[in-house]
Amino acid sequence: MDFVTTGDGSKTIFNAQIGENYHSKHGALQESKHVFLKTGLQYYLEKESISKASILEIGFGTGLNFILTADHCLTEDIKLDYCGIEAFPLEKQVIESIGYNEYVSKPLWEQYISNYDSALKQEVQLTEKINLEIAHAKVLAFTSPKMFDVIYFDAFAAIHQPEMWSDETLAHVTSFLNPGGVFVTYAITGNLKRSMKALGFAIEKAPGAPGKREMLRTVKL
Repeated sequence: MDFVTTGDGSKTIFNAQIGENYHSKHGALQESKHVFLKTGLQYYLEKESISKASILEIGFGTGLNFILTADHCLTEDIKLDYCGIEAFPLEKQVIESIGYNEYVSKPLWEQYISNYDSALKQEVQLTEKINLEIAHAKVLAFTSPKMFDVIYFDAFAAIHQPEMWSDETLAHVTSFLNPGGVFVTYAITGNLKRSMKALGFAIEKAPGAPGKREMLRTVKL
């Protein structure tokens, strides 16, 4: 795996086995903030007028979406329960080297790194209001007694991993979403919109991150 500097100066990783970067080449940091934090979590919190949320992420990867979300929640005094599904977790040393510590508070980063390996085995409490679990499993093998408020769907693109965007996978992951919950992803295709509509979601085109005109946000009816 090779580190790649993206358009906004933040780094991502190129996965040669998949043939794709973990984040947008136009900007890893701005994509994560726009697609998942702003269009996903912040939209949900404003819609529900609450100060707590549980998030299920499909494709935990480098953990960028998590640490930016956790940092926002700490700043805004929001309680966060976060579970990321990752079939092929990165080594802690790789995550330490990518430079994302620059974008969040030092105490949060230290808690994240020191508890990363533990979170792959069980849920850990990073702060009084931030819990993290990284489910080391393939997505269709994932099970949980919990239900979630927001899904960050951050799988590799369908051209590289079509199985991640199948009706079966989408039905499985959205079965863990509460009614009124929000599903967001950087992608938007006709097939994806039809699949989500068939699963009982209200479909919305939202402005995309730099490099993409639109993205998909849906709400479970």
